[in-house]
Amino acid sequence: MKRAHSTTPDAKQGRALAAASGAPAGVPSLRINAFRIGLVGGLGVLVAMLIGSMVTQLATTLIYVGVALFLALGLDPLVSWLEKKLSRGLSITVVVLAVIGAFAGILFAIVPILVRQITNLVEDFPSISQDFLNSDFVKWAQGLFGESFDIDAALSGATDYITNPDNLLSLGGGILSVGAGVASGVTGAMIVLILTLYFLASLRSMKRATYRFVPAYRREGFARVMEEITQAVGRYVVGQVGLALINGVLSFILLSIIGAPLPALLALIAFIGSMIPLVGTLSGAVINSLICLIASPQTALVAAIYYLIYLQVEAYILSPRIMNRAVAVPGALVVIAAVAGGAIGGILGALVAIPIAASVIIIVQKVVFPTQDAKVAPAVQSGDISPATNG
Repeated sequence: MKRAHSTTPDAKQGRALAAASGAPAGVPSLRINAFRIGLVGGLGVLVAMLIGSMVTQLATTLIYVGVALFLALGLDPLVSWLEKKLSRGLSITVVVLAVIGAFAGILFAIVPILVRQITNLVEDFPSISQDFLNSDFVKWAQGLFGESFDIDAALSGATDYITNPDNLLSLGGGILSVGAGVASGVTGAMIVLILTLYFLASLRSMKRATYRFVPAYRREGFARVMEEITQAVGRYVVGQVGLALINGVLSFILLSIIGAPLPALLALIAFIGSMIPLVGTLSGAVINSLICLIASPQTALVAAIYYLIYLQVEAYILSPRIMNRAVAVPGALVVIAAVAGGAIGGILGALVAIPIAASVIIIVQKVVFPTQDAKVAPAVQSGDISPATNG
């Protein structure tokens, strides 16, 4: 008994499409649903845009997390050193208390000094500006500009505007903005401090959880490379903070001796500037030297000469002795990494660029080079080709 052929409309449509596409009879054709592909593609684009928007909105939080993890890696070598004498829990407690004490000491020691010095600067600003107008530097600059620009009139107008109480209301928006910025900065610093302490306490468990994502047969090598990377990052943070601390302390001592305005604030600028690779120390030196012009041109000249000498000492004595023990990165790669990091992520990008470069070098030396060295040509490995002999 013969089976009846299907003559449904769908079967006819399928045979017609097969005939039109040149497919053999009885072979089903591939039907492309353009609407479905477009819908799925559109949903994919919307999901990507949603993820990008979430990352943009969480940028500040991600920066906090990154900075806290960076600092935790920097404090981990200190915890490991204390573990030789104390238990890990007690070592973490000592380091946490030291960090909290340093943070509180900075707040209670520097902030009152800054407030007092800024108040004195505002009160003494008319006399300071008058002394500045009577200085030889202003007379030389006025002679250079001639009648095209009156320095005396410009500075007198600025002094009258600042010292007039009626103009304080017009500055209210700026004052509120500055206050909000300071409050936001303090809040961010507290968040970073808390996250740093959490990361420091759970750093080893975080590492073990990360290693579980790697297959078991590669886990040991991956853990060994990651330990070297984290140790390099930690040593870099310790070295950079050490250089910044030296610059800040020496700046405060010298600026206090020569009578610079706001020596505590200028020392803080020098400390923060030294945390930025390459251009940070130079930028802080230029800013501090220009601010010293408020006191006198002689003070600014002494500050500029000091920073010129310090830059040479840091570049040829301090930095090689400290940073060569931290991360072994060639000088050219340091420059390239710092410039690229600054272009991508600003100050934070420049700060983390060098340890990232060190991490890449460690990965290349420990993973890429051994893998490439293990690859031998099959003919040479099997001994099929004999060494060439001279006829």
